[in-house]
Amino acid sequence: MRTRINQPDGTARRRASVIVIVMVTLLFAMTTLLAFMDKAAVDLMADQRAAVARRLRVEAYSALEVALAVLVDFREAGNGLRSQAEGWNDPLGFAGYTPGEGCTVEIQLEDESGKLPLPQINAQVLTNLFMAWGTQKNEAEELADAMMGWMKRGHTYTSPVRPDYESAPIPYESPGRPMRSYHELAAIQKARDYFYDKEGRPNENWRRFAGCVSLLDFPKPNLNSASQDVLTALGRYDPLQSRNVVDYLQGKGDFRYSGPGYFQNAGDVGRIAGPAGDPQGFSTTVSALRLNVTVREGKNEFRVSVVVAPPGGAKTVQAIATRPEKKAAPATPSSTQPGGGAPAPAGTAANAAAKPGDLKYPYTLLEIVENPPLTSG
Repeated sequence: MRTRINQPDGTARRRASVIVIVMVTLLFAMTTLLAFMDKAAVDLMADQRAAVARRLRVEAYSALEVALAVLVDFREAGNGLRSQAEGWNDPLGFAGYTPGEGCTVEIQLEDESGKLPLPQINAQVLTNLFMAWGTQKNEAEELADAMMGWMKRGHTYTSPVRPDYESAPIPYESPGRPMRSYHELAAIQKARDYFYDKEGRPNENWRRFAGCVSLLDFPKPNLNSASQDVLTALGRYDPLQSRNVVDYLQGKGDFRYSGPGYFQNAGDVGRIAGPAGDPQGFSTTVSALRLNVTVREGKNEFRVSVVVAPPGGAKTVQAIATRPEKKAAPATPSSTQPGGGAPAPAGTAANAAAKPGDLKYPYTLLEIVENPPLTSG
């Protein structure tokens, strides 16, 4: 006796195929929906962060304007800013500034003019600086010579060092103007080995150089903010003298009970450091001030770093790193005005936008960096 097995008919097979197709379609739909939801969540989070950043940015610049207004009052009352010991170390507290709800604001002031102005110092000052770090005299002289050759066009080398940039794998020339970035040290022969480690990362010498040498152009560093390195390199003070001066300025050591002090003129340093040394290369007023503003709201943070200069203060390096070329012939009147007319006289609507003095802002903004790196290098 044979048993007959019933086979599914064509209708059942078609139904099974439809179910499989529907399940695959649902699977793709669910995958697409999940991907869309993930992207939407990321987009919403990015929009939220952007909105928070905009709000904190407004708070930061509001606090910055309040701080600058307070500094103007101190500057006018004291005929210039000299030291935070004068009482302007907390401008927001002095003004009674209250941040927005849920926000906290911190501000730190750094006297950028307490550093050595690189566009103004010479090879001897650089040599003194490197020797103060324990570098041998001949090596310090070669290093200073190489750096001056990079920054000064037509420099005459006085040491055995002879940089050859044109023979590099990618040939280049020295710019013949003061450095605009500390990272230019990596391109200077002799300097790259001194300021960078074997992996090409900035070393302690690089950080120390950036901490006591400014890339801004101002005549003299402020004695009231000078570090020991600056006092040694420019003023030729010995370690004990420079330590005493810094302790006096910061209210430490033997001066911890008297609090931070400051000098009204460079000659006053003699009563702290003694007769030795040369204070003539220093001023006693701020030429450039860095304001670091940090705004926090919960875990969100916005930072802005601004460098300002008072009238007649520091400037940025304006020299162009190109070879001197012949000056072009002056433009004719017909080439400067549409239709061949003469140039518009000063004070007309055509030049109104080119008069920066109209704003009457009390400081010159030399640098603005938002959310700068927390560590150098």
